[in-house]
Amino acid sequence: MSERLPAPGGLAVVEALVNTVDLGSGRDALDTPEGRARFGIAAGDLEAARELRESLRAVCLAHAGHPPHRAVTPLGELLARVPLYVAVDPRDGSARLAPADDGPLLSRVAAAVAEALTEGTWERLKACELPDCHWAYYDRSPAGRGRWCSMQVCGARAKMRRYRAKAS
Repeated sequence: MSERLPAPGGLAVVEALVNTVDLGSGRDALDTPEGRARFGIAAGDLEAARELRESLRAVCLAHAGHPPHRAVTPLGELLARVPLYVAVDPRDGSARLAPADDGPLLSRVAAAVAEALTEGTWERLKACELPDCHWAYYDRSPAGRGRWCSMQVCGARAKMRRYRAKAS
């Protein structure tokens, strides 16, 4: 959907996961073996991955000031299942929160969220305000007030709808 650059660091995997489904067409990349393999999702973990995806989307919508698109399990409840520890690099002494188990998708997402919180980038991961889109994007605008995944597509549609509503 978007011509934007991917989110920085670990947020790229979060953004990519949220964007595995096109809400307009209903096409879901997780329905394919290739789509699941991209995130290391076993067939038996598909529903949990979808639950995680929609919880992440709800948070991205909240970051943009919008209510959740539907009822979801709160992201905090899902992330509470993942034990994190402080990993210290012996070469330079830098520290970061890391999951105890790097394998599962939930662990990778928890580590990405911890990294983004540390770097102050978490709230910049947002979801497009248009209900038939809700595509995740990283808001690089100076003021952090981006509203659409694409100004040329979703932004233009939203502005045209507002213009038509005023004209009628």
